[in-house]
Amino acid sequence: MTQSHDAEASSPSRPVDQGQESQTPSSTASPPPEDHKSVTKHSLWKKAYEIVTWTPPRCRWNPEQPPVFSMPLNILFGFAGAFTVANLYYNHPILNILAEDFNVPYVKVSQIPTAMQAGYAAGLLFLCPLGDLLKRRPFVLLLVLFTATMWYVYEIGLCVTKSLAVFTAISSITAITTVTPQLMLPLVGDLAPPNRRASALSIVVAGFMLGILVARVLSGTITNYVTWRAVYYLSLGMQYLIFVLLWLFMPDYPSTNPGGMNYFRMLWSILEILWTSPVLVQSCIIGFFTSAPFTSYWTTLTFLLASPPYEYSSLVIGLFALIGIAAMLLSPFYARQVIDRFVPLFSVILGELISLAGICIGTYTGTFTVAGPIIQAFLLDMGLQTSQIANRSAIYSIAPKARNRVNTAFMVSTFCGQLVGTAAGNHLYAKAGWIASGSYSVGSIGMALLFCFLRGPWQEGWFGWDKGWKITKAGNTADGIRQEKSHLAPKSPLDKVIENGEAEKGVTEESNTVKGLEELAGEDGRNVLRSTLDEVASTRSSKSKEKEDQIVRPEKGHEEKI
Repeated sequence: MTQSHDAEASSPSRPVDQGQESQTPSSTASPPPEDHKSVTKHSLWKKAYEIVTWTPPRCRWNPEQPPVFSMPLNILFGFAGAFTVANLYYNHPILNILAEDFNVPYVKVSQIPTAMQAGYAAGLLFLCPLGDLLKRRPFVLLLVLFTATMWYVYEIGLCVTKSLAVFTAISSITAITTVTPQLMLPLVGDLAPPNRRASALSIVVAGFMLGILVARVLSGTITNYVTWRAVYYLSLGMQYLIFVLLWLFMPDYPSTNPGGMNYFRMLWSILEILWTSPVLVQSCIIGFFTSAPFTSYWTTLTFLLASPPYEYSSLVIGLFALIGIAAMLLSPFYARQVIDRFVPLFSVILGELISLAGICIGTYTGTFTVAGPIIQAFLLDMGLQTSQIANRSAIYSIAPKARNRVNTAFMVSTFCGQLVGTAAGNHLYAKAGWIASGSYSVGSIGMALLFCFLRGPWQEGWFGWDKGWKITKAGNTADGIRQEKSHLAPKSPLDKVIENGEAEKGVTEESNTVKGLEELAGEDGRNVLRSTLDEVASTRSSKSKEKEDQIVRPEKGHEEKI
């Protein structure tokens, strides 16, 4: 019994035990339910990312036939910018309603637009430079989707909170992510021909202005008939609509720096660009002083129109912003006829003078006639658009591979100006009224004009006008100085040959020689190019003839010897 038992234990039982042992690791290797859920969750996120970043065939990048920058695409960028930047301005015409609802004075509720502009400036500084590193389509789409989702997540807080502090904090957070329009402006600078850049930029900038105006009109109208909280439900739907439209129609453009860059090194390079670019520093300072009166006016205008002698409703205050639509519609035509033809600084000075005239009229007549603020609304919007379009047309020529960083420097200074303008305007209005806040705006435009005249349009240094006063542009340029070629444009046959390594050094040298000779052709009344080429052909012909003679003479000598 003992032996048989030992035999059974030694031989037949081993395969069974091995099979059982082989099944045990497989059972222990299977992930627990928690790990399985995490894997499933990770795969769902990956699937969602692939869907969001998938590009329709008609929008995919083809270097042989890159997508054409058409007017519909330009208008799409303007539309997306309009209803994204509108998020910052929905609260402006209803500040008096918010003050009543939260039971706080005007000074307290005016912190909302100030906090949102500060958040927007932070997004400009830390998110927009990534446009020089990442591919624009997936980056823009993810940012728009994140913004829309943030609106959805925080919609409950925005629409039901009774705390002003909570409302201000939520508004500031959402403002950080609403910077996608500022990624489209440098892209338009990449795509548009240099001599038409101002016209293309004017459409997107006009979209921004439309967003500001529409935000005020919709906010005032909806608040008058329903409730101010319904305004933020509308903005939620618009953000998802923008995402769908961009997902369907925005082309997939390559990165301007496909080799990659360190993020912190890229942020530091903004300061380096500022240090070496006088035109950018000048534009940033002018943009700072020009944007301050804009936000100061539109913020304090609500208080002026809601107070005696006007006492208008929120609906009328919101409709008041429609005055700026005329300036918005004129800006593309003005950019085509003026800004594209003259050096940017000339158009900037014109814009500052237009703004100054409007501010003076509105400030010193607005307390007794509504005609003053109406005229100011039109001229201030027109002047601001003119100045901004011209400044952008100039600065985008500085560093084609770093346009997002250049735009970041310009827009951070611009929104810092808006931040200062809003805070100073509200403070001065609360202390001394409409004329005090308007007088601050007059001084701000005066400072902008001062910096305009410190440096001429052709000056390479930081100060002076010794390079001349000429205001017309030279050649196919955006700033009148630099000749540019877009890296997103179709490549010529010569570019393809050079990239493939098939171009010979002699061919390149000869083409360079011909190019230099072409510049000399026709000087002093004679065709230098033709005469030089004739001499080269004659020299080659004589050399070939000498070689033939060297070959024939030995043959003749050999015949004589024979």
